Amino acid sequence: MNKIMELKSISAGYADSLVLEDINLSILDRDFIGIIGPNGGGKTTLLRIILGLLKPLRGTVSFYDKDLQGTRKAIGYLPQFRIIDKQFPIRVMDVVLSGHMNSVGLFRRYSREQKEQSSAILDRFGIFHLKDRPIGELSGGQMQRVFLSRALVSSPRILILDEPDTFVDSSFSQDLNEILVELNDRMAIVLVSHDIGTIISSVKNIACINGTLHYHGSSEFSQELMETYNCPVRIVGHGDMPHTILKKHGE
Repeated sequence: MNKIMELKSISAGYADSLVLEDINLSILDRDFIGIIGPNGGGKTTLLRIILGLLKPLRGTVSFYDKDLQGTRKAIGYLPQFRIIDKQFPIRVMDVVLSGHMNSVGLFRRYSREQKEQSSAILDRFGIFHLKDRPIGELSGGQMQRVFLSRALVSSPRILILDEPDTFVDSSFSQDLNEILVELNDRMAIVLVSHDIGTIISSVKNIACINGTLHYHGSSEFSQELMETYNCPVRIVGHGDMPHTILKKHGE
């Protein structure tokens, strides 16, 4: 697989606090990276650097894909559900259309094609009938489908998800894994989760972050590795298939 983005020797922080030190991470075409680590370990800071929302103190961020060169238009982002203001007066369709903002600018109108793309992706996730509903009236699962639609409507090369199963209904959590496997056939995915065990059958690589970052293929996903980064694991059987499930931090 071709390399499409690289973080090299990245150090970052806020004020006098250094959060990340000497981080190296490559994102490949159709990669699926699970990022795990304790609270305060730097997961959100790393995402902010990938998204271009935070400038590192040291190091470089490089793009190797022509669609990403010098821009982050081809990066889709699904934020944590809990940071969404449910009182904001905006319709479902308007939320999805805003995923085209990078290509149309702040004051230009959306094209017919962009409106059709937005309708199509809402239909794909089974929520087209909610297109005129205020966002604050949706359930957790419905809202995550809307914001996933927004992240995907511009056909990104990289999809970034920050705790996508936080505060959502169990039915959406079950559907999410299947959705991500399908999407991974045509884009790279970077997923931050406190419970990487729920998607361990899908991720191709694991990035353990706690100030520094260690990158491992899924075959290296071991108890020793997780305990080192304050993410202990246990192996359980489910039929003939073993699954790796994360314990809660502090157990």
